[in-house]
Amino acid sequence: MKFIHDLIEKQKPMFEKGGKLEKLYYVFEAGETFMFTPPDVTKAKGVQVRDAVDLKRVMMTVVIALIPAIIFGLWNVGYQHHIATGEAASLGEQFLIGLQLSLPIIIVSYAAGGTVEAAFAVFRNHPITEGFLVTGILIPLVLPATIPLWQVALASAFAVLVAKEVFGGVGMNILNVALTARAFLYFAYPAAISGDKVWTYLGDAAPVDGFTGATFLGLAVEAQNQGVAVADFVGKTAHWASDPLSLFIGTIPGSIGETSALMCLIGALVLIWTKVADYRIIVSGVLGALAMGALLNVFAGDAEAVKNGVEGAKYYAYLDMPSYYHLIIGGFAFGIVFMATDPVSASQTNNGKWIYGALIGVMTVIIRVLNPAYPEGIMLAILLMNVLAPLIDHYVVNANKKRRLKRATV
Repeated sequence: MKFIHDLIEKQKPMFEKGGKLEKLYYVFEAGETFMFTPPDVTKAKGVQVRDAVDLKRVMMTVVIALIPAIIFGLWNVGYQHHIATGEAASLGEQFLIGLQLSLPIIIVSYAAGGTVEAAFAVFRNHPITEGFLVTGILIPLVLPATIPLWQVALASAFAVLVAKEVFGGVGMNILNVALTARAFLYFAYPAAISGDKVWTYLGDAAPVDGFTGATFLGLAVEAQNQGVAVADFVGKTAHWASDPLSLFIGTIPGSIGETSALMCLIGALVLIWTKVADYRIIVSGVLGALAMGALLNVFAGDAEAVKNGVEGAKYYAYLDMPSYYHLIIGGFAFGIVFMATDPVSASQTNNGKWIYGALIGVMTVIIRVLNPAYPEGIMLAILLMNVLAPLIDHYVVNANKKRRLKRATV
C-alpha cells in the first residue's frame, strides 16, 4: 500500500495550484482521501477538539450497516428466480444469479451519480465528499433487479442533480437523494418499477403453473377488491410463503435490498449503537405505523355480515389487515431505518424527530391502504416529510423559546 501511496503522491504536483491539471485537483483529492488517510494536519495554534468521527467514517458505518441487507438481497433475487421457475439450485447458485443481476446496477449507479457529482465539484471548485458512497448503493437497493441499466443511470444522474447539487451539494439537500431517484423512475417509467412483472427475474425460463409476480402489497390491493382477507388471499395466490415469519425474514419478491425486515433490524442496531442514526425516528415511525394500522382496523367492517348477505354491510380487507404486517411488508423497514434517518433531510430537533418519524409511519399506512394506486407508501411518505421537516423544527424551536421565556418571566 505504501508503494501505491508514494506513486499517488508523486502525481500530486500536477493537480496542485499551478499544475497542468489544477482544475481536477478535487477529483484527485477525492480518490486519494478515499483510499488513504489525508496527510493534512491542523497547524493553527490554540485549543483543538479531537474527534474520531468524520464524514468518511459516518458513511462507511452506514455501508457496513447495509451489508446484511445487501447480502440477503443478492441471495433473495436468485432464490425468487429459482422458486418461480421451479428449478433446483444451491445457495451459491442463487447468490450468483443475484450478483449477476445486481452488480451492474450498483456499478451504473455509482458511475452515473458519481460523474455528476464530480463534474459539479470541478465546476464549483469544491472538494468531493463521501456522501455519494451511501447514496450510490441505496439507489440500487430500492430498485427491482430487472430494471434497465439506462434507467438506473438516468435516475441516478437526475437525483444527484435535482435533489442534491441544485441545493448546494452535500449537506444542503432537502430531499433524500436515493428516494428521489426511485420516485423519478416511478413516475417517468412506471412499467419498469411497478406491476406484477418486474419483481422476479425469469430469464429464458418459463414460470411454474400458478406463478404470480405480484408483491405482498399488490396482492393486498387485489384482496381488497375481492373482499377477501389479505393473509388468506396471499396464502392461496402467491408462490412464496406468506406467513409473518417469512415476511419478517424477507423471502418475498420486492426491490433488491428492502424485503428483509430482519436484515434492516440488524442494520438499525448498528446505526443506533454507533449513533449514526437517531433511534427517535425509527421508534416513532414504527409506533406511528402500528397506531394508524390499528385505527384503520376499526373501520374495516364485518366480513361475516358481507358473506351472509346482510344489507348495507361492507368489508374492506386491506383495512382489516393486522397493523404489524405494515412493518414487515414492502419497503417500510428499509425506508424507516436507512432513508428516514438521513441526517440532512430529516428533522434536527429531538422533539421534531419524534413527530417526523411518527408522521412517516402514519402517512405510509394511509397511502398504502387508502390509495391503491400507490401500494408502496413509504417512498412518498418520507419525501413528503423531508419537505415538512424544516417546518416541524421551526415550530419545535418556537415552542421551546416560548416555554423558556415563560419560565424567565415568572
